[in-house]
Amino acid sequence: MLHYLYGPGKRDEHVDPHLVAAWDPYIEDPARSPDMALTDLALILDAPVHALLGKKPAKHVYHVAVRNPPEDRQLTDQEWARVARELMHAAGIDPHDDDQGCRWVAVRHADDHIHIVATAARQDGRQPNLRQDIVKMHDVARRFEVEFGLRRLTHGDKTARKWSKTGEAEKATRRGLQETARETLQRAVREAAAAATSDADFFARLGAAGVRVQQRIAPDGNVTGYSVALPGDRDGRQQPVWFSGSRLAADLSLPRVRERWQQAAAVRPIAPAEAWKVAETKVRQAAVHLGAGGLHQGAGDVAALGDLVVVAAVISPRLVRDRIRDAAREYERASRAPEARSLEGQARELYRESAQVLSRSVAVAGRSDTVAALGFLLALVTAVEASRTWHEAQEHRAQAHAAGRAGRLLREAVEVTAGAAAAREYTPRQRKATAARTRTGQRLAAAGERPMAGVVQQAVPSHARVVLADPAWPALRTRLAQIERDGEDPAGVLAAVAARRELGTADSVAEVLTWRLDGWRKQRGAAVAATGKSPSTTPAGGAGHAGPARTTGAPAPTRRLPGDEQRKGPKRTR
Repeated sequence: MLHYLYGPGKRDEHVDPHLVAAWDPYIEDPARSPDMALTDLALILDAPVHALLGKKPAKHVYHVAVRNPPEDRQLTDQEWARVARELMHAAGIDPHDDDQGCRWVAVRHADDHIHIVATAARQDGRQPNLRQDIVKMHDVARRFEVEFGLRRLTHGDKTARKWSKTGEAEKATRRGLQETARETLQRAVREAAAAATSDADFFARLGAAGVRVQQRIAPDGNVTGYSVALPGDRDGRQQPVWFSGSRLAADLSLPRVRERWQQAAAVRPIAPAEAWKVAETKVRQAAVHLGAGGLHQGAGDVAALGDLVVVAAVISPRLVRDRIRDAAREYERASRAPEARSLEGQARELYRESAQVLSRSVAVAGRSDTVAALGFLLALVTAVEASRTWHEAQEHRAQAHAAGRAGRLLREAVEVTAGAAAAREYTPRQRKATAARTRTGQRLAAAGERPMAGVVQQAVPSHARVVLADPAWPALRTRLAQIERDGEDPAGVLAAVAARRELGTADSVAEVLTWRLDGWRKQRGAAVAATGKSPSTTPAGGAGHAGPARTTGAPAPTRRLPGDEQRKGPKRTR
């Protein structure tokens, strides 16, 4: 362990490794003293192990890494030394009033973290009492966050997601996968559980998702559990790597999955065209009742809302599907309250009914109707915001932050959807040729040369001053320039997306308009690829009005957002 801490790291990421604290303040640093070698320090640390009374522990190295997030300020060596001493005191490794505690050192080889390595053997020949050591060290960390003015985290409440291990991540990298098998299985099982209505339906959905399933059957014939594996994912003995539901997430064990359909949602047959509207109405009603029945009922409400967000991610329009999937991933923590959850409650029932309405409508899943989905997404934003307020009232800080992050992603999806809807209804008017000259001989601006500040003042005069002073203005200016290069009139397009929904309640008008323009360009690009028609009648240069659009001799290329170049396929030919 010491050789790793004082070495260059796996990728030369260790810089200036040195000692910041130790059980004995007079211990010399191997990195800065010619009289202390790493082997000498290791022998000194391990000496109490040989003096232990009774059986020697098979593993006696106690290791803790303490890290600050990137947004925190950089701590000094003296501050890290205080942190290390207090953590070792709290953990029971080296209490302040006990001179026979364990031996330990704290090594710093990066700006944002330290490693503490201790010998789990006291100097008086006994073993240390490490009961609840992690919980006690968390309490110390929370105190230092306040004292040092750092980002404040929350106490562990056993609701955090189960992250992939290092070996799983390295295996995924070797296989060229974007995520680990655990993460793929988590998502597949959660999507199946959110939409299922019975055990048989749940296992059938897992099979349809391409997941291998093993059921654990008791002697009486009842199914008591399950495990899943990805096809082709094998261990060193070439055996499938199985994950039980509880290993994937606390709420994915079979008993917790079954809670979703213990009280069946009463869903009447609904025409596919009405599904989005019916779901929107139910979600708006549920937001009013969320948590109204008490703490346990509120825990059940947010769990059902989490399932609804998962279902929405599966069937949402393709333009915003990735954003809503990200929102579902963020909201996962918010759907797990620390308290026991009740299976009854009006909000929970409405959320379950909404999820069933959408998941049963095959036509909705295939239509990707951005206009029909917009109202539902707006209602979903309201519901997630209501859950964030409820979590804050219960002092569930981690869940409230997760709901806030999910809400932002859903708001982004709403604005992208609004921009796409505006693009579907927009018809530009015929415009004058670019690079023409005025009567005085002055050359008009060519495409890409038009001042975008003037475009904003022309299209949204009531918001222009706020937009131009917004930190998000450079991103909006880039989008407007891209639209002009695409052959569209940026002022006409900006006015069209601005008129689609109100802007007065936006935290950042420039950011909202940027999202809408993203949706606009995606929708226009998809339309061009499908029809082969030019997005506008003439090159940029004039204002847009309604009018007939002419076709060109060859299909226009599909426009892509910046950063999409690596996903280009082969060139299209007629």
